[in-house]
Amino acid sequence: MIVGIPKEIKNNESRVGMTPGGVFELVKNGHKVYVQSEAGEGSGFFNQDYQQAGAIILDTIGQVYAMSEMIVKVKEPIEEEYNLIQEGQILFTYFHFASSEALTKAMIKQKAVCIAYETVEDEEGTLPLLTPMSEVAGRMAIQQGAKYLEKPVKGRGVLLGGVPGVAPGKVLVLGAGVVGIQAAKMAAGLGAHVTILDVNMKRLRYANDVMPPHVVTEFSNEFNIRRLIKTHDLIIGGVLLKGAKAPNLITRDMLKEMRPGTVIVDVAVDQGGCVETTKPTTHEDPIYIIDDVVHYSVANMPGAVPYTSTMALTNVTLPYALKLANLGWEAACEKDPTLKKGLNIIKGEVVYQEIIEAFGWEEIVA
Repeated sequence: MIVGIPKEIKNNESRVGMTPGGVFELVKNGHKVYVQSEAGEGSGFFNQDYQQAGAIILDTIGQVYAMSEMIVKVKEPIEEEYNLIQEGQILFTYFHFASSEALTKAMIKQKAVCIAYETVEDEEGTLPLLTPMSEVAGRMAIQQGAKYLEKPVKGRGVLLGGVPGVAPGKVLVLGAGVVGIQAAKMAAGLGAHVTILDVNMKRLRYANDVMPPHVVTEFSNEFNIRRLIKTHDLIIGGVLLKGAKAPNLITRDMLKEMRPGTVIVDVAVDQGGCVETTKPTTHEDPIYIIDDVVHYSVANMPGAVPYTSTMALTNVTLPYALKLANLGWEAACEKDPTLKKGLNIIKGEVVYQEIIEAFGWEEIVA
């Protein structure tokens, strides 16, 4: 198969779809790999690294799309890429369709085969291709939250770990999934007082077992959320509904109950956010303030640490990329039920029910 690795062109996205090591494995399996010139530079991988791994370097993104049967990316295609996508071409990347009707309609129109990293699901119900980026984002959420709690950027002026004689900051984590657990771990490591909310008692028991005593768990409901937001300095949104839009656990009216300078980091922004006032931002302009509450909702948080993120992503995507290249998408998905769950759109037809439900469609919208 001919595999293409284009350069990511989303704002401040420095990750790349595959490391030179991943390219080496594809070439070793008899496939041809085209890499757009300078595609990996943001992650610390250069043209010569890819050439030594067996890739062919192409000058433009248009050439990569035109000459490849499968495109391996990191982020969803943006508008400038839509018309480059060919009918029947495999696109293997993060899509998060439920948060963008325009993207969904564009991929339907292009009649591509869209396999979304974030809905590849194993028999245990975990999302192996989303997990590493959730781990990165969960840990980064505390780094960013700690920074934006500083007074010069309109935060409360709280040091999360406190100092002797001064109580530590308080962190409220919505969701005890991968993002939530990693965020709680980082916050606890800094010495903050952490409260984790979830509706899944199994996840809360797990958190209770693995976390230190200054991390506490509570059941997630509106009453508890309204009570806790009044006293917590940093709120992490880590809620995920597989392939669907995230629920709004914090509504606009709740902001007035928070103290001025409270910081919200909504990691669920890719799926629409779990805070009603969330809107996607970029690393270039990451925050905005509503009712004196600082919102950080960068839609590609792991893009700020591209070397770590690209390595972590290729670790998990490569085995599936090899299956797709070796067998073709139909045979690969037939043989691997985990990969089959990643199918979202096939040649103009939405095949993932949660996408249809997200937009209130009764049938496929062409």
